[in-house]
Amino acid sequence: MSNVWTLLIADDCAEDREVYREYLLSDPHQSYQILEAASAELGLALCQKKHCDAILLDFRLPDMSGLEFLDELKQQKLPVPLPVIMLTGQGDERIAVQAMKRGAQDYLVKQHLQPDVLQLTVRNAIQQSHLQKQFSKIQERQQLAAAVALRIRQSQNLEKIVQTAVTEMQQLLECDRVVVYQIGANPDDNRSSESAKLYLTKLCEAGSSSSADAIELFTSFLRDNYQPSFGEVEGATTLAKAKASIIVARNRKKTQQAYLLVPVLLNNQEKSARIWGLLVAHQGSNQRQWRTEEVEIFNQLAEHLAVAIQQSEQLSQALMVSETEKQLNAFKSQLVSTVSHEYRTPLASILMAATTLKQHGDKLDETKHQQFLQIIEDKARQMAQLIDDLLVIEKFELGKAKFRPLPFELLQFFSDIIEQQRQTLSDRHELTFKITGNTKGFWGDGQLLRQILVNLLSNAIKYSPNGGNIEVHLMGNDSHIIFNVIDQGIGIPIEDKDRLFQLFSRASNVGSISGMGLGLAIVKACVQMHGGKMTVESQEEQGTKVTVCLPKRLS
Repeated sequence: MSNVWTLLIADDCAEDREVYREYLLSDPHQSYQILEAASAELGLALCQKKHCDAILLDFRLPDMSGLEFLDELKQQKLPVPLPVIMLTGQGDERIAVQAMKRGAQDYLVKQHLQPDVLQLTVRNAIQQSHLQKQFSKIQERQQLAAAVALRIRQSQNLEKIVQTAVTEMQQLLECDRVVVYQIGANPDDNRSSESAKLYLTKLCEAGSSSSADAIELFTSFLRDNYQPSFGEVEGATTLAKAKASIIVARNRKKTQQAYLLVPVLLNNQEKSARIWGLLVAHQGSNQRQWRTEEVEIFNQLAEHLAVAIQQSEQLSQALMVSETEKQLNAFKSQLVSTVSHEYRTPLASILMAATTLKQHGDKLDETKHQQFLQIIEDKARQMAQLIDDLLVIEKFELGKAKFRPLPFELLQFFSDIIEQQRQTLSDRHELTFKITGNTKGFWGDGQLLRQILVNLLSNAIKYSPNGGNIEVHLMGNDSHIIFNVIDQGIGIPIEDKDRLFQLFSRASNVGSISGMGLGLAIVKACVQMHGGKMTVESQEEQGTKVTVCLPKRLS
């Protein structure tokens, strides 16, 4: 609000205008700029050209009455209605009532006019008008805020929610820039979640202004208001009690800039509040004095934004649960079908061997007798391995698999497993083991690493039905171990490579070779838990090479 008010005196009597001017300019509480008009036409023209805070209007003007002036003023449809104080030489209450009905704010009689009365009446009229304007603007903004809140909460899509929020708020607050930041843990920080640093990601913004100091400013706000252990309830509770803050900072040009900042809190309750991000409004082009009602609206809209984000998260979680349930149902159906198929052949072999031994055991020589017992043992082991694989897959699917790294000697570990696999080889196969580089200092999970190597060797043997050389090459450097398993088997068709790691997926050229399509899926999951990578190079009828690279110690 300006310290100098502009007042229009519309009166055809120059002496009266001089008296009013003298009274008002002597007001010790307020300063005025006085405009004068000797006719209604000139007065109405000045209202159009000049900003006026109020009008002192004589009831009788040479070209129209004061009541007609009020009617004409109303027809002009000014942006803001002007307070009018009617002046007359007669104390006629009937005229006063008519003037009030036409829009006059007060009524004074010239004969009884005193300086202090005129000063107080004008001050009150303008102050009341300004208060009415403020109230109307607040009311209008509240209505707009309610409409904005409705639009924010109409969508369930996070991107659309924040885009609507920043665009609408920037227009509502008439500021240069509104930004939504999401808070998370720095993905490059290898420390635990309890001690990891927070970082800000700009999710969405509206407006053209920017500030190089903004990120540093917001980081300071977090440091002062939020605990580093952002996963704990205490840190969230600290901000649950916070409202919008006005932060003043100096930019590089040493100009003060005021940011309006509020945390976006989900589950805004004392013991369950969680900070999701920050909502920031910024006036970059000039200094901004944020008014109380703007701060209140900002708080309200931040709360609506939080509710919309929370609803979006809940919907996403529900959709994920639904999708997981669909995948589990599909997995169960595939499991029943595959297990039934894979168990039928070994069970038939076991049943045949057992029946033969029962019915004709006394007629069989020792060699035949041992052959049938070996069939029963081999098929039972095959079925047991299928059960073990299914239990491993179940752990990974349900998120129950644990990574428990310990230091151990890789050379002995590999040698033992390779020697066990040699016992299963036919005369057509040859298994070689090569070692190069530095393999010491490895930390890993022995059970998971066993799954990797055993499955790769089993596949190499199984899918090399015509025999050939199977090579295991273990290599090491200062930070990683790398090992290859290479066979000369049937290879993998090009069209099947995209499905290699899918559960129950098998290459189209496996023919009658038994298997459930779980091996590579298990290997990949175990490699990922070690923080490693694997690649498969293969061509049909030219063999397969699987390369696994694991860090010596997962940081």
